[in-house]
Amino acid sequence: MPVRPAKPVAARPVVRPVAVPDEGVGVPCPACGTPNLPERRFCRRCAAELKPLAKAAPLPWWRTVWPFRRRVRASSGGVTRFLVILLVVLALCAGGFLLMPAGRALIEDTRDKLGKATSVTPMSTEASASVPGHPAKNTTDGLSNRYWGAPATGASVTYTFREPFRLVDVIITNGASKDPQKYALQARALQVELEVTAEDGTTHKKELTLSDKPGGQTIATGYSDVQKVRLVLRSAVGLAPGRHLALAEVEFFQRS
Repeated sequence: MPVRPAKPVAARPVVRPVAVPDEGVGVPCPACGTPNLPERRFCRRCAAELKPLAKAAPLPWWRTVWPFRRRVRASSGGVTRFLVILLVVLALCAGGFLLMPAGRALIEDTRDKLGKATSVTPMSTEASASVPGHPAKNTTDGLSNRYWGAPATGASVTYTFREPFRLVDVIITNGASKDPQKYALQARALQVELEVTAEDGTTHKKELTLSDKPGGQTIATGYSDVQKVRLVLRSAVGLAPGRHLALAEVEFFQRS
């Protein structure tokens, strides 16, 4: 019976040994101690790094404080950085607490300037003394040709309001009238002591200097929760026998 010829099989390659250089002399591996040639980077036995890169020196703590998300190096004053940040936060909190009244006052003054002022009428008006025919209520009647007559300096007038309000401005019309020809018919007070009483009983005092001229003079105040306002007349001009102090009009304005 005929037999097919076998397929030829290629001969297997023979691996020849390669000469390995002798590394008996060289830099010893820091991990296993095997000698290695100077140009090697890794050990020929354990593959450990022969020339590790030098670690960067730690940054000073002040270079790691800000910004907080900045990547920092190890041993870069972490404890010192934390203490500095804590002290800064505590200082800011203490400063904010101490400056809180000033901050509130600044906010209220800004609202006064941005808001609209409307007039407010006192519930009652009382004077410590008045010249007959010239009561203190003439200062709130809206007529500048009628005035409150005070016999001498030191006389005061007190205005009481129905509800507490934010006192923004006070307009004072000094003298007997805003008419220039009638203004100097009576004496005028060029210094007025303003005393404001709040709802909680707190009192604020302010010395006002008025110009010796007819017409209204606006005084910015800025007091909150005002319940009473007292004006004391000081430093008279034109006062002589047969003459008395005259105050034509006092207007109060609140923030709407």
